[in-house]
Amino acid sequence: MKKLPIPRSLLQYAGLLGVLLLLVVVFSLASRNFLRAKTFTTIANQIPDLTCVAVGMTLVLIIGGIDLSVGAVLAVSSAVLGVLMTDYQWSLEAATGLCLLTGCLCGLFNGLVSVGMRVPSFIVTLGMLEIARGGAKLLTGSQTKYIGRPIEAIGEPLAGLAVSPAFLLSVSAVVVAQFVLTRTVFGRYCLAIGSNAEAVRMSGIRVAPYSISVFVISGLLAGVAGLIQTSRLSSADPNAAVGLELPAIAACVIGGTSLMGGRGNVVNSFLGVLIIRVLQTGLAHLGTTDAMKQVITGGVIVAAVLFDAIRRCWDDAGE
Repeated sequence: MKKLPIPRSLLQYAGLLGVLLLLVVVFSLASRNFLRAKTFTTIANQIPDLTCVAVGMTLVLIIGGIDLSVGAVLAVSSAVLGVLMTDYQWSLEAATGLCLLTGCLCGLFNGLVSVGMRVPSFIVTLGMLEIARGGAKLLTGSQTKYIGRPIEAIGEPLAGLAVSPAFLLSVSAVVVAQFVLTRTVFGRYCLAIGSNAEAVRMSGIRVAPYSISVFVISGLLAGVAGLIQTSRLSSADPNAAVGLELPAIAACVIGGTSLMGGRGNVVNSFLGVLIIRVLQTGLAHLGTTDAMKQVITGGVIVAAVLFDAIRRCWDDAGE
């Protein structure tokens, strides 16, 4: 009787879950304070902003682009929220709307310039990184805007659940994005564009609207991450999320998203986020210095990129 092949996606899920479980076991044996409910609820309530950014980054990488501005877009969106609520006394709902719109506009700029004018997204989003970071400092006068109670409820754990609305929001983003990617025409076109944009264009499909939309989605999710981080800190910090794009890209690559485009999985990127946070939390429990944590995290990123390159070679050899 012929055995049915195991889907590659299931193998990836199993592999990532195995790595995650291995990290938990290792740190539990190394530190008796690690394997506690408080550790995991803390991790759950610290990952929503990175999760949202990683979801958007996954989609951008799938179409063959990259977004280096997500951390700065998060900061400027948060700055808009903080200034409106503290200096102009706007309601949370109205300020949130403009916060998310700021993220969308930044993403739209990235998409229009990189796709419409065919400028490499690396250069465009690097420029947006500087623009958005400078905008955040100009808006706030380089000062942290303390908001306090009106926004804290988003980041506080819910009674009886031990996780925050921000965590539930980020998980919802993962579920929706995975559904769009795997069950809609939009998602299939994004994967096709990343694999061979010219072939998609020759088949009569307009590539630009889909690619620009992906950058807008990335900007929107960075704005959502700005709202979440502001709620957790109770304030808007113009220096927030410096370098956040690096762990976001690392989470995507660890999850199997190709840096060359055409392949990616949002749920796997979420597992990549969990692996990074569990690793960092475990190292903190072991008393590792910040410098050593950076070295180890950087090593994981390099290893993930190398593994992605090797996997690509295997796939090419098998075709």
